[in-house]
Amino acid sequence: MRDLVIVGAGGFARETAAAATTAGWRVLGFLDDNPDLHGTVRSGLPILGGTDSATRLDAEVVVCVGNPRNYTARKQIVERLGLPAERYATVVHPAASVGAGSVLGPGTVLLAGTVLTADVEVGSHVAVMPQAVLTHDDRVEDYATIASGVRLGGGAVLETGAYVGAGALIREGVRVGAWSLIGMGSVVLTDVPADEIWVGSPARKLRSADVTASPRS
Repeated sequence: MRDLVIVGAGGFARETAAAATTAGWRVLGFLDDNPDLHGTVRSGLPILGGTDSATRLDAEVVVCVGNPRNYTARKQIVERLGLPAERYATVVHPAASVGAGSVLGPGTVLLAGTVLTADVEVGSHVAVMPQAVLTHDDRVEDYATIASGVRLGGGAVLETGAYVGAGALIREGVRVGAWSLIGMGSVVLTDVPADEIWVGSPARKLRSADVTASPRS
């Protein structure tokens, strides 16, 4: 049994803790920069201190922060910590299915019911929520977020930091640009440029994404 600490104490962090425990990890607790939370308990696990404590603890780490209002946070924290890739855990719920030829980068989380059918490439520090389906030859780059119930057609590409909201459908072969956000329930039929928010069915540009705080790659 390997030890794990989780950066963040919000909903995704607690879901990851549950998945990791089910998968056989020993979860030591959460790290959060809100000092009012230090010493308290969430989902039966202690909040051990601030996020920078990850550099001193003898455990593997996974960063579970970010939401549609601040989906650049995961990259910011990873770069601030400066940990080597081997310190990061890859957490896969036992009820997720990872098909032949698929690869997962360090720091990535697949929650229950996620399906990778075949030859899916998922980068580092990617968050995949329950019941998402990634089909053959999809490529998901680092720091992307895939919310619950998303479906990616074959050969789709999510570039760095892309955020796909719950229940969205991405047509086969479509590319979603870096740090763009797809609204929940949207149907994306054409390529999405970087740094834009698209919504609707079929999806259209709503406005530019506010990613000025992101440490762009």
